[in-house]
Amino acid sequence: MNFEQIESEVVSHGLFIMGSTGTIVLVGADKHWWKIFSQSPESKDDIKDPVDRWSKRVLNEIAAHSGATSIFPSDGPPYAPFISWALETGQFWQSPTGMMIHERAGLMISIRGALQFSTPFHKSLPKTNPCHACIDMPCTSACPVDALSNKHHYNVPECKAYLKSASGGKTCMSLGCEARRVCPVSRSFGRVNQQSAFHMQAFMRAST
Repeated sequence: MNFEQIESEVVSHGLFIMGSTGTIVLVGADKHWWKIFSQSPESKDDIKDPVDRWSKRVLNEIAAHSGATSIFPSDGPPYAPFISWALETGQFWQSPTGMMIHERAGLMISIRGALQFSTPFHKSLPKTNPCHACIDMPCTSACPVDALSNKHHYNVPECKAYLKSASGGKTCMSLGCEARRVCPVSRSFGRVNQQSAFHMQAFMRAST
């Protein structure tokens, strides 16, 4: 199976290739992913971790077809170095908030897993960090409680307290993190609100 065939299979599941280091191919949720996932058995069976289970089922199938090994962010410890891999692809960078930004998905990054090949398979061509052309940098001032105000520091308790409030429930909790949403690249990506709300609910269930 060549790269174009792998990419075609990935796309058929509402995913896309977010970047590659040569032996590692990162796969993430595209803007159409939610529609496909919401019709899956995992989304309807009321069992824990539906997205992770869906991701493992689908990427394990793709890995079996392509001769790759599938790797997932949820597997560990030890955990695979997904952030290092992402930055190595030349498609991801650290944004002014400290969160990673992707050249296509913006701050709406949802890496579902990786395909690892035994030999170099395909290397992404480096792109230009979109933050360099972003004059206003709205992500740095959009958070209603300044949870991202200090560079490379994220005040998780302050963020969660806001999400539990009436105002937070109507905005970030139901629509997704406002700092992520105001990013010009995120806006052009077009991720649906239902997916963002789902991720926010998962975030709130996670320990502080």
